[in-house]
Amino acid sequence: MRIYVGNLSYQATEDSLAELFKPYGDVGEVRVITDRDTGRSRGFAFVEMPNEAEARAAIEALDQKENDGRTLRINEAQPRRQDRRDSRPRGGGGGGRDGW
Repeated sequence: MRIYVGNLSYQATEDSLAELFKPYGDVGEVRVITDRDTGRSRGFAFVEMPNEAEARAAIEALDQKENDGRTLRINEAQPRRQDRRDSRPRGGGGGGRDGW
């Protein structure tokens, strides 16, 4: 199960998040989301836990708990929404005389 971790301290690392979740079960991939221009954390991350029961236990235990002076917001990650701009057909261009 993929877990969203929000309101993270900007000093949080993938290793520190793995340690935070480890008491609740097996932790797969951990990814702190960073700003592409500055490389600084954007204050949220995703944690992958392969066992759904363990993931739910971690969510229950850690949501609204303080970590590094911040109250964490933790829940099951929602599928990424596709931006409308990305759904438009690409290519083409200039129309003919009839406006097609």
